[in-house]
Amino acid sequence: MLDTTPNARIQAFLDKFEAALVAGDVDAAVAMFAPECYWRDLVAFTWNIKTMEGRDQIREMLNSCLAHAKPRSWKIADEESATEADGVTECWISFETEVARGYGLIRLQNGQIWTLLTTMVELKGYEEKAGFTRPLGARHGVNPGAKTWKELRDEETEQLGLKTQPYVLIIGGGQGGIALGARLRQLGVPTIIVEKNARPGDSWRNRYKSLCLHDPVWYDHLPYIDFPKNWPVFSPKDKIGDWLEMYTKVMELNYWTGTTAKHADWDDAKKEWTVVVERDGKEITLKPKQLVFATGMSAKPNIPQFKGMDTFKGEQHHSSRHPGPDRYKGKKVVVIGSNNSAHDICAALYEAGVDVTMVQRSTTHVVRSDSLMASIADLYSERAVRGGMTTAKADLIFASLPYKILHQLQKPVYDKIRQDDADFYAGLTRAGFRLDFGDDDSGLFMKYLRRGSGYYIDVGASQLIIDGKVKLVAGQVEEITPSGVKLDNGRELPADVIVYATGYSSMNGFVADLISREMADRVGKVWGLGSNTTKDPGPWEGEQRNMWKPTQQEGLWFHGGNLHQSRHYSQFLSLQLKARYEGIPTPVYGLQAVHHKA
Repeated sequence: MLDTTPNARIQAFLDKFEAALVAGDVDAAVAMFAPECYWRDLVAFTWNIKTMEGRDQIREMLNSCLAHAKPRSWKIADEESATEADGVTECWISFETEVARGYGLIRLQNGQIWTLLTTMVELKGYEEKAGFTRPLGARHGVNPGAKTWKELRDEETEQLGLKTQPYVLIIGGGQGGIALGARLRQLGVPTIIVEKNARPGDSWRNRYKSLCLHDPVWYDHLPYIDFPKNWPVFSPKDKIGDWLEMYTKVMELNYWTGTTAKHADWDDAKKEWTVVVERDGKEITLKPKQLVFATGMSAKPNIPQFKGMDTFKGEQHHSSRHPGPDRYKGKKVVVIGSNNSAHDICAALYEAGVDVTMVQRSTTHVVRSDSLMASIADLYSERAVRGGMTTAKADLIFASLPYKILHQLQKPVYDKIRQDDADFYAGLTRAGFRLDFGDDDSGLFMKYLRRGSGYYIDVGASQLIIDGKVKLVAGQVEEITPSGVKLDNGRELPADVIVYATGYSSMNGFVADLISREMADRVGKVWGLGSNTTKDPGPWEGEQRNMWKPTQQEGLWFHGGNLHQSRHYSQFLSLQLKARYEGIPTPVYGLQAVHHKA
């Protein structure tokens, strides 16, 4: 009797798909995709992070990649079952290529592929030493002269970067550099992380004292080690700092604190970098083959140059240098900006008894933290965990949604939030706060992906604005006067202190500083999708520009984002670097063109 269960139908579909690919029948394979279709590949086929949109792009990719990828063994992943809902059949799948094992998620509509996610899980022969293959640790028996684990670790620490060279140098020791460093450590790739701060985690500890993560703990785990089950839902900055410091030690990362990268040059003949760093006052020259900027989206302050700044008689600083509210009690503080940092700083200042005014220069998207948590609860929540959702699966489900249609899927979510929180938004509007939900009303995630800013996840500051406890003024800054801030409407705001909560520059700026402006322009803009929306000019890229994938400069990479992205994409960047370390061919398909200079 013919088996017509969803699993049987999916496996029969995968068998047919595999047969077409093995036979090199690209037309037959492409015909199995729906007229509107998307294939997002994370390294497995393209050695890139690339989304193919539509049959023509899929055909072009297969014509280029099929011969070297040699995909096979397509099947429903172990212990998984297909599901059907709203005309869509969905299933976790596994497959192999010539050099790797893969995992993915397929969605069928009307018997054809609507979306396909393919990801590289591990390189054959170069698997992580984990689980059943973890290191033994002990040396049982008699081993004359054998070194202990600590002695071997101390030897490595003393030699790497001084007597031996790292294959990968990561500049930046925040969550991005640490997550990537941990993955590379597990893969056996010699790696050094350099961080200018005195301790791991200081990039968090040194921020304003009221800072907490605005997204929940289930969204923020690092690779290999989850936060404890009693960890706060919203992590205070100092706890994050302590966690990162512990993590670097437990994961045995080669983490150089007190180290500043001074200059870097690429030698095209030797295919290596020369990077001069200063460590504890001493210059050291490193020769890595791969250079990763993990300096973070929030590391290079964007400090505006307003007329008259040099005349101001009080204190002025960027939000990244804000010490906290304690020393400003009894003073007048003007905070220029209206995104996350501005709100946090204003709320803390008010709570400390400070007369504080927020200057809103452009519209801001605001979403209540509870509403945001509810919108992602199926993936990242205690309920999701207890229902069997793993962090890895949640990451892949989110990754399986093509950026091209993500805004369409997000819009109904934020339409509902606007309806449910109508009184909240009405209160902000009455207070004079200028709201937006993105150019197409698709909300927070799309604003973050497109421009990296322009939003506030409300954890209490909005009510202070509604109640008039944090004063709000809308307008552009015309000049800074000796005694305050003058706006373009002629209004003057007296101030003893001015805080510039004006965001951060592109990560590419670090390339210009460390290497050259020419190199920065060769690589082009970092971050954004090319959506042709506010601060995200086209043309359409379909992926984050230059993030976690090859760039126009050989051996130069960018890694970072929030904790979720640092965790998730570190897997795919580490596999790209490991393959190059082992000499595995990595023919890159669809290398990003440069449309915008740094």
